[in-house]
Amino acid sequence: MFMYMRTFSSFSVDDLAKAQRFYAQVLGLDTGNPMGQLELNLSGGNNIFIYEKPDHVPATYTVLNFVVDDIEKVIERLVMRGVKFEQYDIPHHVKTNEKGIADQGAFRMAWFKDPAGNILSLLQDKNVKY
Repeated sequence: MFMYMRTFSSFSVDDLAKAQRFYAQVLGLDTGNPMGQLELNLSGGNNIFIYEKPDHVPATYTVLNFVVDDIEKVIERLVMRGVKFEQYDIPHHVKTNEKGIADQGAFRMAWFKDPAGNILSLLQDKNVKY
C-alpha cells in the first residue's frame, strides 16, 4: 500500500464564475480558490476541487451527494433559490415524485444539477434520527 497525507475528489465545470456563485450563494457552501480554481470546504474536513475545463462534458452520474436530515425542507429552501430538481422514471431503478424525491429503500434521494450540468444529490437516511 502506498502512503498518502489526505484525499479529495474533483470534477470539472465549463464556467468557474458560475460554479462559484452556485456553490457559495445558492447552496451556501464554504468555498476557496486555490490555484485560481474552486474548492468546496465541506463538513468533516472533506474538500472537493472543481476546475474549469474548456471542453467540459457534464458527468452522467452523481458527482456529489449531500446527506441531509430533512430532504423535504432542504428541497423547499433550494427551490426558493432557483434550484430545479430532476424527474426520473426509470423502470425497476428509480422513480421520483412531484418534488423530485425517490424512495430508495432505507434512503430518500433527490437529484439536481449545477450550472455546468453535473449531477448532485440530496440523501436522507430514513433510519437515522437527527
